[in-house]
Amino acid sequence: MSLIQEKVNQAVEILKEKNIDMWLTFVRETSGVRDPALDFLIGEHDLTWHSALILTNSGKKIAILGNLEKDEMSRLNVFDEIIGYDKSIIPFLKETIASINPNQIAVNMSKNNVHADGLTHSMYETLVEYLSDTPYANRIISAEPVINALRGRKTSTELERIKKAIQITEEIYQKTFAFIKVGMTEIEVANFMHKQMEEYGVGYAWPRENNPAVNSGPNSPVGHNGPTDIKIERGHIIHFDFGVKYQGYCSDIQRVAYVLRENETQAPPEVQRGFMTIVTAIEKSREAMQAGINGNSIDNIARDVVTDSGYPEYPYALGHQLGRVAHDGGALLGPLWEKYGDSPNQILEIGQVYTLEPGLAVPNYGYIGIEEDVVMTQNGAVYLHKPQTEIVLIKD
Repeated sequence: MSLIQEKVNQAVEILKEKNIDMWLTFVRETSGVRDPALDFLIGEHDLTWHSALILTNSGKKIAILGNLEKDEMSRLNVFDEIIGYDKSIIPFLKETIASINPNQIAVNMSKNNVHADGLTHSMYETLVEYLSDTPYANRIISAEPVINALRGRKTSTELERIKKAIQITEEIYQKTFAFIKVGMTEIEVANFMHKQMEEYGVGYAWPRENNPAVNSGPNSPVGHNGPTDIKIERGHIIHFDFGVKYQGYCSDIQRVAYVLRENETQAPPEVQRGFMTIVTAIEKSREAMQAGINGNSIDNIARDVVTDSGYPEYPYALGHQLGRVAHDGGALLGPLWEKYGDSPNQILEIGQVYTLEPGLAVPNYGYIGIEEDVVMTQNGAVYLHKPQTEIVLIKD
């Protein structure tokens, strides 16, 4: 069974669980504006004319699309019924919906999850216009709960791909730590990591320009910024944020190194204290992660560890879901800030993969940000790799 077939079958079960009759993904010219849900329904294929991909909680899987794309869609072996047209989708769409007679039609619109918000405003208006003389125009609801569950609950195939991405990321980190020398620029280190990615044949979990982030010392801009010409010096903390994409699935890991000064055998006390504060924040929050708990309660734990230790509050969420993209949407381990909407109130579920990434700055040394990837199980959150519990020391 292909991964697409796995996810479509999973979607049908989610519709049953959520008591939603029908999920409709309504698109056009997907090479221009691509609905994120298509990755799970048709993979990397594109659709040209107005197209409707329909799943029902009774198990029906129907595609309505242009005749020129019927053969390609049939080769996916996903949809039980493929309806083609030449001039207009309207009669076929209306007839199909009427035959299902759904009480709810879930469509891809969401205020909280960008990956569940693939239906454009114009396509929404078009759909309502098509259904205006039927009872179904008033039965449209958000598919956010369906898509959140579908993206979040990783199948065994998805989890294996994430694990492989993580393994490759860790191997590149180890090679990078051995490569680094005093006097190199952040850009030189990033170029080395890019070369390693080419050798492993993996893609970027987010754009190349700031993947990896390499921050050496206190003056390097931390965040979604690319590496700079700043040179690595003794006494610098070096912070990395790096992720690869393997067969469509991502890793997202941050690491911290310290460049020893002459006669130093370990990082200074203030650097070690900051590092252990972040390690503690990650571990305490991970230990508290259980299915059924909302993300905000987990964020509070890590945030309190950092602020109770005397450091400023970090201006971002503790962690996000990880999957086909680095920021995979749905439930968030975050504070109740306006920019995060309702995502921090959503609950953790078995099968979801999260990052844990608190951070703090150590004056005169640089930024300490560690990011670990965990998967939710019946026994709580489990690391998908060995977490960083010691500072990497750079001697040369």
